[in-house]
Amino acid sequence: MYNVFLFLHLLAATVWTGGHLVLACSILPGVLKNKDVDFLQRFEQAFEKIGIPALIIQVLTGLHLAFTMLPDFSMWFDFSNSISKIISIKVILLLTTLGLALDARLRIIPKLSKDNLSALAWHIIPVTIVSVLFVIAGISFRTGWL
Repeated sequence: MYNVFLFLHLLAATVWTGGHLVLACSILPGVLKNKDVDFLQRFEQAFEKIGIPALIIQVLTGLHLAFTMLPDFSMWFDFSNSISKIISIKVILLLTTLGLALDARLRIIPKLSKDNLSALAWHIIPVTIVSVLFVIAGISFRTGWL
């Protein structure tokens, strides 16, 4: 079962991170240059259909994998071993992602216009960086990078 959860986790991470890299590196520069709010909204609406389920799958499978690797929840934030350190980092990255997403969804997106487009960019770029850091943290379970 572990391999099934790991596969689903990695597949969802591919969708989430890949989508944000496409958004940040391909879509966003043109949107900012042309102040094309409609194009950005169309991309976001299309991506949300697979991006949000991917994020939910990552969270659920990530929790399962974390409990499999370190069943004692109280140890998750103990930086004395590499597994707990990586789990802690991933939880912090998740909270950062959720904070940025909630702020964008509640404060910026309802009032999105050409005038505040750069405010959304200041959310897209950090979420993209955080998603790449998630991948690095995940790889660290095998490589020991962190």
